[in-house]
Amino acid sequence: MATKEKVLKLFEENKGMVFSGEELARTLSVSRTAVWKAVKSLREEGYSITGTAGEGYALAPDTDILSIQGIQKYLRPPADALHLTVLQKTESTNTLLRKAAVEGAPEGTVIAANCQTKGKGRIGRNFYSPSDTGVYLSILLRPTGYSASQATRLTTMAAVAACEAMESTGSAPAAIKWVNDIFIDGKKVCGILTEAAFDLESGSPEYIIVGIGFNVYPPKAGFPDELTNIAGAIFPSPLSDGKNRLAAAFLNRFCAIYHDADKTSYVSAYRERCFVIGNPVRVIRPSGERNALALDIDNACRLLVRYEDGSEEVLSSGEISIRLKERNANET
Repeated sequence: MATKEKVLKLFEENKGMVFSGEELARTLSVSRTAVWKAVKSLREEGYSITGTAGEGYALAPDTDILSIQGIQKYLRPPADALHLTVLQKTESTNTLLRKAAVEGAPEGTVIAANCQTKGKGRIGRNFYSPSDTGVYLSILLRPTGYSASQATRLTTMAAVAACEAMESTGSAPAAIKWVNDIFIDGKKVCGILTEAAFDLESGSPEYIIVGIGFNVYPPKAGFPDELTNIAGAIFPSPLSDGKNRLAAAFLNRFCAIYHDADKTSYVSAYRERCFVIGNPVRVIRPSGERNALALDIDNACRLLVRYEDGSEEVLSSGEISIRLKERNANET
């Protein structure tokens, strides 16, 4: 671990505490010059570190920058065994992790970023991922004995984990729009994209990547015009260590669900949070759209719908649109 990472780890674990340059050098077994260079570099990255070499250094308690050290201090088993990489900017955490998966990265590899320049959404869409206001991360899984249908349930596991993580860090109640979008107060605040590669002979996944993007705070310049009536933020203003706490809470909850021997234990929570049940929806396919009534979510997190002609269908994946009264009849 480089000196800068060592200094940041100590600061993150002791926010607001003042350390002299000599104390830091002695504790980390490095020179005082190395400490000064590390502090200078961290400041250049945006960390609010008060003091000087003569006065001592302290990381401001209200610092809110996504980092490996910041996330790790909140992780608990089994998530504390994850292999974390945190970037300030990348094109797409899913794209970067897919490359790592092909090169043999182990299960539990996580890539997180403060900004994505080409964030990926479902059905070829982009996911708006501006700097400083969100958390964007992808986790690599290599499950054994999973079928393609079972693999799709990882999206629903992530949805429940996301809701519980947001609420545990102080958000308003979160709800799920089947199958992969998270809403607060009628606005989308989180999206999930699961991608996989399958062995053609066995039909089992070689790897699965679960990507998730959180709109943690409102963008400084606001959302783009096309998202103004759709997108929202989890919190109205920055929180002390909010992004690290949210990322860790999600990883903790997702890993707990994923490693649970009972792979259906989370389903009741998904069903309770899914706000489409009992509402009119439109089932969207490349071949066209059909009006339907969302009847229920089954134990595989599939959506049961009834069409206007009385026929019923169980949807294991796909796209739906729903009209929400509380959103002034805007559709999602």
